[in-house]
Amino acid sequence: MASVVASLSVPARVRAGRAAVRAAPPAKTAAVKPAPRRAPARDIAVRAAAGDSCELDNFQRVSVLAEALPYLQRFAGQTVVVKYGGAAMTDESLKDRVIKDLVLLSTVGIRPILVHGGGPEINGWLKKVGIEPKFLNGLRVTDAATMEIVEMVLVGKVNKSLVSLINCAGGRAVGMCGKDGNTLRGKIKNPELGFVGDVTSVDTAVLSQLVSSGHIPVVATVAMDESGQALNVNADTAAGEIAASIGAAKLILMTDVPGVCTDKDDPGTLIRELTINESRDLVGDGVIAGGMIPKVECCVKSIAQGVKSAHIIDGRAPHSLLLEILTDEGAGTMITG
Repeated sequence: MASVVASLSVPARVRAGRAAVRAAPPAKTAAVKPAPRRAPARDIAVRAAAGDSCELDNFQRVSVLAEALPYLQRFAGQTVVVKYGGAAMTDESLKDRVIKDLVLLSTVGIRPILVHGGGPEINGWLKKVGIEPKFLNGLRVTDAATMEIVEMVLVGKVNKSLVSLINCAGGRAVGMCGKDGNTLRGKIKNPELGFVGDVTSVDTAVLSQLVSSGHIPVVATVAMDESGQALNVNADTAAGEIAASIGAAKLILMTDVPGVCTDKDDPGTLIRELTINESRDLVGDGVIAGGMIPKVECCVKSIAQGVKSAHIIDGRAPHSLLLEILTDEGAGTMITG
């Protein structure tokens, strides 16, 4: 084991060391060990979250760049699929940070694909037209009238707003939905849910052309069935299927929780790394429960289909996207094969 660790690059060795120390996820009752010494970039982000102005001296600036360099080299030219949602999508200051982080990644040669939902905005427009939002087992019941609003809001409003923000920040974004280029084909998931779909196939031709030319695809998760009927597809699911089909290096799900925790009410119990088998064990033991189950299952499925790693991160934390991709410690929970 020592020889294997010694052969890794410094950032990889840091992560391998954490995995080796954590032979098994701690039980709910286990004492939480103090967090390891944070790297410079992590220190700065934590201070920013606390409201510190975080003015950097020259040494700190150089330290941040030095820490990021191995990751910039490693992921240059590789595709990263980011599912964008939650508070990071509704809070304007968080949205601004996420947009700029995406543009930064694109500028340094990483190829991001942004996949988004838009639940709160859909609910707002449904109420404006007198339709009460309905849910069944956490999934939106989507009749014909609701589907019309979903498509209008996701594709025509939310998507184009994100495209404008990215382009104004210096990126080159192109908005699309699953219908465009036959990117997402689907079928009815459950007749009781109406036009809610499961993804049956992904055509990555348009996405591949866009990322290879330096554009940032922004994908609204409206698919279509064989007859052309629009389907409302879960954004996590769509992101996972796109990541697997395009051969992404990473799938990143931005959420409103720190990641997978042994105690969902205690961020200090965050599990930083999991394997597929460990993830399944935690689901079986009831540690991973509720809304976290489909997110973890989405990550596990994408890895089984070839994605190198999947991450569940807290979109409320400043620059969590950059922390996950470009720092030694990362952010949230990383799941690997």
